[in-house]
Amino acid sequence: MDVALRSEAPGVEVPRSEAPGGEAAPPGVLGAEEIRGRGGWFAGLRGVGGWSLGVWAGLIVGAFVVGEVMRRAGLATEDALPPLHAKARLLTWQMGPAVGYAVVAVGALPVVARRLGWRRLLGVSWVAGVGWAVVLAVSDGGGALARPLDAPTEYPAGLAAVGGDPSGWLRTFTAELYRYPTHVRGHPPLPTLVFWALHAAGLHGTVWAALLIIGVGASSAVAIALTLKVLAGEQVARRALPFLVLSPLALWIATSMDAFFLGVGAWGVAFLALRRPVIGGLLLGALPYLSYGLLPLLAVPSAVLWITRPQVRFWIAMAAGFAVIPVAFTLAGFWWPDGVHATLDTYLVSGGSARRSYWYFLVADIAVLGILTGPVVAYVLPSLLKRVTVFRGKGLKALRDEPVLLLAAAALLAVLSLDVAGVTKGEVERIWLPFAAWLLPAASVLRAPARGWLSAQVLTALLVQALVLSEW
Repeated sequence: MDVALRSEAPGVEVPRSEAPGGEAAPPGVLGAEEIRGRGGWFAGLRGVGGWSLGVWAGLIVGAFVVGEVMRRAGLATEDALPPLHAKARLLTWQMGPAVGYAVVAVGALPVVARRLGWRRLLGVSWVAGVGWAVVLAVSDGGGALARPLDAPTEYPAGLAAVGGDPSGWLRTFTAELYRYPTHVRGHPPLPTLVFWALHAAGLHGTVWAALLIIGVGASSAVAIALTLKVLAGEQVARRALPFLVLSPLALWIATSMDAFFLGVGAWGVAFLALRRPVIGGLLLGALPYLSYGLLPLLAVPSAVLWITRPQVRFWIAMAAGFAVIPVAFTLAGFWWPDGVHATLDTYLVSGGSARRSYWYFLVADIAVLGILTGPVVAYVLPSLLKRVTVFRGKGLKALRDEPVLLLAAAALLAVLSLDVAGVTKGEVERIWLPFAAWLLPAASVLRAPARGWLSAQVLTALLVQALVLSEW
């Protein structure tokens, strides 16, 4: 296979695949035979990509079938619709606005991504991403954006304990953990302090918090595109943007706090790629204090650093930025290892999620990752992974010219580490958000406009929204 994923690597010869009409495909794009197969589009689905799609669909269907069998047998009582923490339902006419938005966006975004100036494109992409998340959510009514945050298990329910003394609350956070709502108990103190800061700034109520979460979460498309532009070239970033904006994971951007984590992590990586080590380090240093499970996500910025090979002074500045949040929280009285231990204790004592089947969710959590990333990633990922064979005998350093592959591999490694560890049994439709977004750039290997695959992505999101009532 002849695929190039880096279009502007100085001193690197960029292979090009054969395109229709005998023209060379743009750098980083799969050629006609690689996309469709020798016998055309449908014949191509009988190849590796087609088998991969079959595995993707079978894994998802199998996870729901086995989950339902287990639920009826009393072996999976935590979720009404395993592997999702959700309920089955059916929306019909309520989906009209989302369907209309999807039709317009699928038609317009590939053109906009190709023709609009770069800075304007980033702004349009952010607005389009916010719109996609919002229009999906409001099919459940106008109050659907803030409703998930009004649950008694969410962070705002724990704000009364913070009161007007956040430093005092922080000092006693670990000791008093058992008193707090579920999501406060399950996370470090920083997410709760984000809600407290909004309240202290006069932005009362969960609507403001929902707007912040959605805005930050949707901005991850821009951050990832900026990272791709630096590492793989502007054309790769432009081809990826429609898939970053119109992804199925938008279903949980509105509204889950994990969407905020997604945005923080994506911008931390982007700033490193843009040679802004202090702010990049600061954001990345905040990740373990937003969620204990975000520590493996540092594999993604590690890949960026390995590709870019910054100088020593960059590492020093990044380390200084990274240390700010850990040092501040430690001096304020919160010791991160104690928080991990206390959270694990409350998790085991409370039962609930701890009773979920490890072996079922070991597989089912990967099926949920497939829902978040959609069929296009399942289709192109095998072809992308085949690029590794090109570098046999050339050493690992040659992989630096495959940034899309490395970012996806880093995100997958992080997901698998959490999955195997068993700390993410269920509810991963939100937990996987910061990781799943880094798999979406794999779609950049498709020849633009790729509206067929973009349509498949939005159809996946529409079907899930119509058939599943999620808590987030």
